[in-house]
Amino acid sequence: MPVFRIKEAAELLGVSYDTMLRWADSGRIEKITDDVGRRAVDGAALAEFARERAEAAATAEIEPVTGQSIRNRFPGLITRVVKDTVMAQVEIQSGPHRFVSLLSREAADELGLEPGMLAVAAVKATNVSVEIPATAARRRNVVS
Repeated sequence: MPVFRIKEAAELLGVSYDTMLRWADSGRIEKITDDVGRRAVDGAALAEFARERAEAAATAEIEPVTGQSIRNRFPGLITRVVKDTVMAQVEIQSGPHRFVSLLSREAADELGLEPGMLAVAAVKATNVSVEIPATAARRRNVVS
């Protein structure tokens, strides 16, 4: 079972250490003790907590749409818009995640995209790769 220290869990969720510790102390997410006695969070519980937070944010921050085929929606703020004569590059910061979209300049102009606007990065991909960092591979061999 992967285990993350409170500090690591906070970084993964894009919140401060104090916020993560408050959530763990209040029981919002269950805290455990790692193999050396530090406060920690179970990896599966952290993943479920992150998914629930993302779903709540997606529905609470943005007005609902009438229909959609894309399930991966990341509400955030537009941080940069670069336009040339044909294309536009739009960057959206959603929590700890940065999304970059290339779209026509015409579409960007019609939407009135500019830094500071609330927007949703809607991601639909035919191929999504999964990588395991070295630290995660080591965690699989640790029993807590």
